[in-house]
Amino acid sequence: MTYPDLSLYIDGEWIADRAGVPVINPATEEILAHVPLATTADLDRAVAAAVRGFTTWRDTPVADRTRILLRAADLLAARADRVAEIMTLEQGKPRSEARTEVLRVAGALRWDAEDARRAYGRIIPSAGDTVLSVRHEPVGPVAAFTPWNFPAGSPMRKMAGALSAGCSIVIKASEETPGTASEIVRCFAEAGLPAGSLNLVFGEPAEVSKHLIASPDIRLVAFTGSIPVGKLLAAQAGAEMKPSLMELGGHAPVIVAADADPVLAARKAAFAKFVNAGQVCTSPSRFLVHESLYGTFVAEFTAAAERVVVGDGLHEGVTMGPLANERRLKAMAELVADAVSRGAVIKAGGERLDRPGYFFPPTVLVDVPGDARIMREEPFGPIAPIVAFSDLDEALRIANSLPYGLAAYGFTRSAKTAERLVTGFEAGILSINHCGGSVHEAPSGGVKQSGYGREGGPEGVEAYLITKRVSHLLVD
Repeated sequence: MTYPDLSLYIDGEWIADRAGVPVINPATEEILAHVPLATTADLDRAVAAAVRGFTTWRDTPVADRTRILLRAADLLAARADRVAEIMTLEQGKPRSEARTEVLRVAGALRWDAEDARRAYGRIIPSAGDTVLSVRHEPVGPVAAFTPWNFPAGSPMRKMAGALSAGCSIVIKASEETPGTASEIVRCFAEAGLPAGSLNLVFGEPAEVSKHLIASPDIRLVAFTGSIPVGKLLAAQAGAEMKPSLMELGGHAPVIVAADADPVLAARKAAFAKFVNAGQVCTSPSRFLVHESLYGTFVAEFTAAAERVVVGDGLHEGVTMGPLANERRLKAMAELVADAVSRGAVIKAGGERLDRPGYFFPPTVLVDVPGDARIMREEPFGPIAPIVAFSDLDEALRIANSLPYGLAAYGFTRSAKTAERLVTGFEAGILSINHCGGSVHEAPSGGVKQSGYGREGGPEGVEAYLITKRVSHLLVD
């Protein structure tokens, strides 16, 4: 398996002759390649290309746009094995997870492309000499910024929504996982997407985002990432009166009600917790279990954690890969140490594995006090704090006590309790009796400090459209 050569993609041209930074394999700590960093001139050229590309792409008939986007989706699906291996090399997740991600985003592109054909306006009854209508049009060139945890999923959500709506886009994908994004862009280019409609850059994140957001030609800002960075970018966009989409972090609670099946709940919750080594913004990360089920749930959850096979994602049988970088290892160690110092007990894992690579095992903490950092800060890693509760209202109070509201999960056999959880949770993404992730046919997004705007479903295309009200007085 060879890692691809890396380039910027601007105005239909691949550009590689720039200073770069290393891309590290998190399973071996070896350098895979160097990703070129865009200069200010490159960014200006990308924006100028997006302006021209927008005019071309917007004016392309929607049937032709759809055909090109569906062709790109087919190319990506056909290359799923190759792209999955690239993703595993640069991000670490098991190859099976990576392949599933590639196929899922190909499906998301198909959904958005077809859904954009139904971005209907409407005619409103009015006076006999007036036609009153509402029309939807693409907002214009988009600047998008995506993280490393889903190297295909995060960039494609931005690209699929923007391009399906008829916008052009300049996207800065993560410098830690550039290969996957590059392969996706290659599929669009080979499918016949007009030059300038899609531009891929890499660079120093703060400098690139500040420069692109300030450009008067950028009409919308889309970001997935941490809350602190999201606040900064939202402020920059707000200073320019530009709309933005912010898909930010969370700290998803799981409530296991007294009438739930504790074994089934533990197995489903543990599986979801350790997907992508817990590096998922919607990952279940605070487990609130009714005291009558606590012992059974902890035992089953711990057993599930101990069955996880940690290793290089390219190796057969591995079910959890390394963390993405050294920073995540340090964060895990600090969170565990803080919890233990406050009285928490380690039931599984707890320390970095003694081998090359950024490996941290599935870790289960019990009897975790409410003032532990792990109960207040998103771990973004394979740590599961489990606490008991006696009253459902108190569990909901704990679940909603943080300034985050991305995802929440509940387990119960009662329809009445399920509705109580649905109405009680303060979150934008809810799952009952499972911990399912995002799906392209329905919207995802957060409330409170977890962001605003939605991706997926009809809302995912609507986010890139503007609404015009047209009142046409008919004259001779």
